[in-house]
Amino acid sequence: MHRPSRTPLAALAALALAAACTGKQRVATETTLASVLIPTEQERQLGLQVKEQLETKEHVQYLEDPAVNAYVQGITGKILASAKKDRPDVDWSVKVINDPKTVNAFATPGGFLYVYSGLLLAADDTAEVAGVLGHEAGHVVARHSARQMVNAMGLETVMGIALGKNPNGAAQLAAGLAGKGALLAYSRADESEADEYGARYAAAAGYDPRGIATFFQKLEKGEGKQPGWTTYLSTHPATPDRIEKVDRYVAKHHLAGSGGRSGAELAKVKERLKAIPPPPAPPAQGAGR
Repeated sequence: MHRPSRTPLAALAALALAAACTGKQRVATETTLASVLIPTEQERQLGLQVKEQLETKEHVQYLEDPAVNAYVQGITGKILASAKKDRPDVDWSVKVINDPKTVNAFATPGGFLYVYSGLLLAADDTAEVAGVLGHEAGHVVARHSARQMVNAMGLETVMGIALGKNPNGAAQLAAGLAGKGALLAYSRADESEADEYGARYAAAAGYDPRGIATFFQKLEKGEGKQPGWTTYLSTHPATPDRIEKVDRYVAKHHLAGSGGRSGAELAKVKERLKAIPPPPAPPAQGAGR
């Protein structure tokens, strides 16, 4: 278990900000404290816990089709080139989950990035996939999971932990992050920030930065009412305001990029996915006893 220094400079800087902690200052404070209390190796251990849960309790089946994996790796390779500049300490892992009925993608602390085959089937083109994957990478880069716990515990309590006033506090904070629900329970502000990362990373990779916005537009128009969309909509509500914010961010920062809009490359992937059998039903609870 990582034990923070009694008087880490980062925590002292956070204390100086606490008196006027609003908006960007609050984000900076939470991020600083999160990095002090939950370092990279701790984040990776948390990500490994979720990975184990996915494999042993939820019985996810990873897709092993070389063409589909090459397509996803080709996108993430470009997206993560930017993410690695922002957080060079993260060792990224990308998995495609074989589940055509679930439209979802998520990332956990430590750089574990997951995309369901159902999301690939639902997207219209590669720019949309790139925007979603860039969004999820943004959650990791911005330490959103750890920041949520810092926010939930209260800055005063967490800064006391950072300054050594509660020796067991860091362990308590990490334990609070261990559940998958806590790891992925992001605020609207977090989601908006991740949208910006998605647009910026997509543009840097040469894709149309509005991919994340057009994907949300698809949800907003009612296609999201299909059963398979439920999971993604529960954590990523597609609101007009959210789409407008992405458009404003793209315009304000003059994000360029027009790639990934033909849909031809993704169409080939979809054909392969349609030919892949869905995963077997998970074993019934208590079976074999």
